[in-house]
Amino acid sequence: MIKQFLLFLFISFIFVNVSSAQVELVQPRHPVYDYLQRMQTMKIITDYNRGNIPLSREKVASFLKIINEKTGSISPVDRKILGDLKIEFEYEMFGTLKQAAPLFEEGFKNFFSQNKQKYLYSFADSNATLFFDGLGELSQRESRGDSIGRHSITLGELGFRVRGTLYDNVGYYLRASNGQKLAGDTGDVTFARYTDPKLFAQNKFQYEQRNYDTFDGYLRFRAKDEWLAITVGRSPVYQGFGFIDRLYLSDNTVAFDYLRLDLGYKAVKYSFMYGSLKGDSIGRPIDSKNIATHRLDVSFGDVFRMGFFESVTIADNPFSFTFLNPISFLTSAELNKATQSGPENNNNSIIGLDAMVYPVKNLAVQGSLLIDDLEFSTLFQDNENITNKFGFQFGLQWAKAFTLPDLDLKAEYTYLDPFVYTHVSNKTMYTHWDLHLGHHLDPNSDEIAFKLNYNFTNRINLNILYQYQRSANGIITDSAGRVLVNYGGNINNATGYAYSKPAFLNGNRINRSIITTNFTWEFVRQFFIQFQYVHRAIDNIYQNVNFTDDYGFATFRVDY
Repeated sequence: MIKQFLLFLFISFIFVNVSSAQVELVQPRHPVYDYLQRMQTMKIITDYNRGNIPLSREKVASFLKIINEKTGSISPVDRKILGDLKIEFEYEMFGTLKQAAPLFEEGFKNFFSQNKQKYLYSFADSNATLFFDGLGELSQRESRGDSIGRHSITLGELGFRVRGTLYDNVGYYLRASNGQKLAGDTGDVTFARYTDPKLFAQNKFQYEQRNYDTFDGYLRFRAKDEWLAITVGRSPVYQGFGFIDRLYLSDNTVAFDYLRLDLGYKAVKYSFMYGSLKGDSIGRPIDSKNIATHRLDVSFGDVFRMGFFESVTIADNPFSFTFLNPISFLTSAELNKATQSGPENNNNSIIGLDAMVYPVKNLAVQGSLLIDDLEFSTLFQDNENITNKFGFQFGLQWAKAFTLPDLDLKAEYTYLDPFVYTHVSNKTMYTHWDLHLGHHLDPNSDEIAFKLNYNFTNRINLNILYQYQRSANGIITDSAGRVLVNYGGNINNATGYAYSKPAFLNGNRINRSIITTNFTWEFVRQFFIQFQYVHRAIDNIYQNVNFTDDYGFATFRVDY
C-alpha cells in the first residue's frame, strides 16, 4: 500500500508546474449532504439535488457560499456548522490555505487545534493541488441476543487519502486502508461481517479471519461549468430521493468500479454509468456481472424536481457496446440486444420515476416508483404480478421540527412486491456482493420508518431511527426437491418465480421493530467518538416465536 502511494505521489508531482477549482468528489457519507438538504428544505438554497450524489468539491463550495450570504436566516448551531465547513472547504470557497495545518510542515503545534483543517501534507499552486490525509479507527463491537448470539470483537484500521486537481480540469482521489482484528474469534468475525457491509464484502476477512483491505479511487475530468464530466474508477454513488433509504442506488453495499458520464445544462442533469459488480448465482460465483444505469433529473423551478432512472444488470457478458451507449433507452436496448451467451432473459431491467416537492418552507416531500420487468401485455391480467413487479416509497422531511431550530424529522413508507430486485436466472439479482444495491428491504416486504436528527452543537449530533417492517418469505418443494411455490421474499433466490403467482405478504410471516441510535462527538476537530446501538424485536409469526437482539459499536476515529 505504501509503494502504491509513493508512486501515486510521484506521478502527481510530475504534472505540477493557485486555482481553487477542485474537481474531485465529496464522498456521499460526508455530513455536508445532510446539511445541504436541510438548507434546501429551509429554502436557504434552491438548486441542491439529493437524487444523484456525490457532487464535486467546487459544487458543494458554491452552495456553502450562498448559505454564507444568508447566515441571518439560520440558527446559531447551523452557523457554527457552516463555520466548520468553511474551514474544511476554505480552498474551494476562497482560494486560500490560511486555515490549513499540514503536519509535515508545521509539526504538532496545531495537532489539537479547533479552528484549523489538519493534513499530513498540503500543496497548491496555479496548476495543481495535493492534499494528503491520514486515517485511523479503533472500534469495539458487542452483541447479545436470541438470534445474533453474544459476541465481542475489536477492530483497528489505518489508512491514507490523497486527492487533488490538475490544471483545473482533472481531479484525482485515492483512499486505501488496512484493518486488523485485534481481539475476537471466528463467531465474532461473522457477527462483524453481517452488521457492516464494508466487512461483509471482504473475502480475505471471511477466510483469513484476521485482516481486511479497502480502497476507493478514481480520475475525473470535467469541462468548464461542469456541463460535462467523465469519471473512471471506484467510488460510492447514491441515486434516488429517499430521505432514510433509496430505492435505486444506496449505501447498503460497497462501491463498485465504473465508467461514468455526466452532462448538465441549466435545469437538466443527466448521468450514465457502466460498472462491474460482484456476482454469484445462489452462492456460486459467475464469470461476470455488470450494470448500466441512466439517471435524468429535471428541475421545474425552486419547488419541484423530477427524476427518471433505469438500469440493466447483465450476466455472463464481460463487455457490451449495446449497454455502453450513453444515449439510449436501456429497457429497449435489452429487448433488442445482440446475442450474448446464456438465455436471452438473463438480464434484469429496472425503471424508476421519482419526484421531490418543497410545498412550504421547512417541508420536503418525495415519492418514488420502481418497476421491475414491466410487461404491458400482462399489466391488467390475472397473472400480471408474475411479470410486473413494483416498489414505491413516500417520504417527508420536516426541518425545525416541533419548532426546535436544530431538529429534523424524517418519515418514510416503502413497499416492495414479491420478487422485486430478483431475476429468474438467479444471476442478475440487483445486488453487489450479495448486498442490496437499492433499498435494504428484501422483496415481499414493507416498512414505515421515522428518524429524528438533532444537532446539540456543531460538534455533537444524535439521531434515532425507528423502523417497523413486515415481510414474508419461504420456498415449498416436493419430495424430489423441486420448487412448488416461492413466496418471493429472498432477493438472492427467484427459483420457481414463473409459476408461483405470489401475493403480497403471503408466505412465512415475520415482523420486525428496530431502533437504531447514533451519537457522534467531534471532541477535537477531526477527532471523533461515535456510538451506535441497535435493538431488534423480531416476531416470527409463522413459528410463533419472538426474538430480541441488541448490538452496538463504540468507535474512536481520526481523519487528519
